[in-house]
Amino acid sequence: MLPNVPKMHHSIITRFGRRRGRILLATGFMAIVLTVVMMFSLRDRFVPEDRSWPAYSDPPTLVYRREDLQRIWEWEVAAGHYPSGQKIPETVGLTTPPINPALPPRKSSTIPSRFRPPSVTSTHGIGAKRVYLDVQSKPPNVAYPPRPLSGSVADMDVVMEHCDFSQNKYVRDCLEVLRLGGGLDNGARVRRGKMDEWKYIYVEDGELQNSTHTVPQVNPALALKSQGIADPNAGFVKKRNADWEPHVYFPPPPKYISHHDRPAACEESPHLFHMFWTGPFTDKPYLALLSFLYTQNVGLHLDPEHDDPTVCRPKFWLWINPGPAASVPNPTAMRDMFEQLKSNPWASPFLHPRFKDVIQFKLWNTTEQLDGIPELKDEWRDLRDSLFNSGGVVEKVPQHAESSSTTAADGSGAEGVTKPASEEDDKVNRVGSKSPSSYDRLSVILSDMARFVLCHRFGGIYLDADTILLRDWEELWGWKGAFAYRWSRLERYNTAVLKLNKGSAIGTFLFRTALKNGLDFHPMTVSRYTKDAALEPLLLRLPDALFDAAWLNTEDFQRERPPQPYFTEFGDFFFTPREKSAAPHALGFNGFFKGAYSYHFHNFWWQPFDATRNWPDLGPRFINGERIARSQADAKQAVQTADRPTEFPEDVVADDKRDLDWSMVVKRTFEAYIRGETPNMYGEWLKW
Repeated sequence: MLPNVPKMHHSIITRFGRRRGRILLATGFMAIVLTVVMMFSLRDRFVPEDRSWPAYSDPPTLVYRREDLQRIWEWEVAAGHYPSGQKIPETVGLTTPPINPALPPRKSSTIPSRFRPPSVTSTHGIGAKRVYLDVQSKPPNVAYPPRPLSGSVADMDVVMEHCDFSQNKYVRDCLEVLRLGGGLDNGARVRRGKMDEWKYIYVEDGELQNSTHTVPQVNPALALKSQGIADPNAGFVKKRNADWEPHVYFPPPPKYISHHDRPAACEESPHLFHMFWTGPFTDKPYLALLSFLYTQNVGLHLDPEHDDPTVCRPKFWLWINPGPAASVPNPTAMRDMFEQLKSNPWASPFLHPRFKDVIQFKLWNTTEQLDGIPELKDEWRDLRDSLFNSGGVVEKVPQHAESSSTTAADGSGAEGVTKPASEEDDKVNRVGSKSPSSYDRLSVILSDMARFVLCHRFGGIYLDADTILLRDWEELWGWKGAFAYRWSRLERYNTAVLKLNKGSAIGTFLFRTALKNGLDFHPMTVSRYTKDAALEPLLLRLPDALFDAAWLNTEDFQRERPPQPYFTEFGDFFFTPREKSAAPHALGFNGFFKGAYSYHFHNFWWQPFDATRNWPDLGPRFINGERIARSQADAKQAVQTADRPTEFPEDVVADDKRDLDWSMVVKRTFEAYIRGETPNMYGEWLKW
């Protein structure tokens, strides 16, 4: 609070007189100035230059000792989950380079011992040779890009070199490298000189190299302790009022096998996409599933009985929580879920037998899922009252909701999903987000935890439901490490895309650490977990250009050289500004962040992708669902039943929006593929 200077001046003049009062004011002002000057002088004299004034920082989250963090590093590297040449943090304190089967040998210079750091910061590569690919269409077949080679791998070190925002790299330039290096510039490549440094996709060629190094020990030596430091955990700060976790011991890591040596392409790590959805099925998961069919190598262009053992066909598991986040489904919920899916025009097309091998609907049960995590199953119930924890803010669930959930979990509740005690649209009973003012926060918090649970239990990649796939992810599957992506300009995670290996050491660390920090899985908090433990490189923070290319522009960054298209806010996807509205229809899907792996439109659950044609437009094969949706979309017409032969008037272009928005073009492109009017982005026609 600032002093009232005029009032103070009047009071002093009145009490001491005009002359003496002014002298007192001047003396007081000089005393304040001298005090400030002396404080800075003492700081410069007694505080070293490499020290700074203490600043606010987040409280520590660490519950693992250095010895256990070393085990985590060694296990992950030995399993082939660190195919990178980036340095291991010095604070980890390793004394022996871990054997790295996912990294080829490198020439190392001998450094005199007096110049060596106190701990090892690199791994010892024994992996197969890497052959970097020149991926491009061959004339005359240049109309569509080629599929990525099965077993190919993205070199994330190269990707970071060209895309890291911390190194002042532009999203526009990053997408150009991703586009050209991935062969997506088919028929549009212009001569720019040799571009070997832009090659980021490789295949492994040959056998693993022999190594004379000792296999990492179960109980590694402590580098800092060996040099005489009394505290073996020096450099790490433990969470306040928490005990160290018991020493962790992992089973032997899975043997790393390069792609060409595997008996079957999917034997070790199936390519599973996970997505979590709450409430009625809408056009949002509908478009996510269509983008999956349009871009991924699911084999729909082949005969249904065709099976290629060299190709790992990705699968999409859509996990549905049918009720409010705080409720638990009872034994009839599975049957009820499929009945609802069959009657929902947005969902029913994906129950077609042609998609049964690549799209599966799963029922989410929080109790069952948490009990399936060995690191949590014996202790998570102790935190039931704070289960909905996001960034340290706990959303309390009223007692009546909790008791009804318990009844359903015991199987003694009513049929179907547990019914809320009140029909009010409050935070507990809310199912899905219907508008900006009716946001289902509990389901969002639950999904923050669900993504880690699903990836740790089953392996794979989790996608937020507001994600649209834009290209084949083969080389991302080939990169065996774990990753999320960067939170715009901040060096924090966004877990809208999350890849974890099944039962990994980093997964164990995350769950045990989260358990001791209130089961908080908000991405900002997860960023603190890995930073406090020097494990950030094991959960790689990829540039947001790969999955969220508009984000920096929406926050006023890089607007002088934006990518294509140029969005100043996320709403531009649904409401393309008038001065830019020629681009969507003229450029089509190929002009939409080409090179990026996906696009994240950040919520907008309540906004239709295509307000003019707000129904699944998939052709005669799915006409019944279209009739229902068109009836629902027409406010002047009552809802029709699926078996009623209602015919709608023929569509005419005059009724359509003149300038199509990006969301409309993307939706209509995917639907044209299902109708058989166009191939997918790789020139493959759907075979029924």
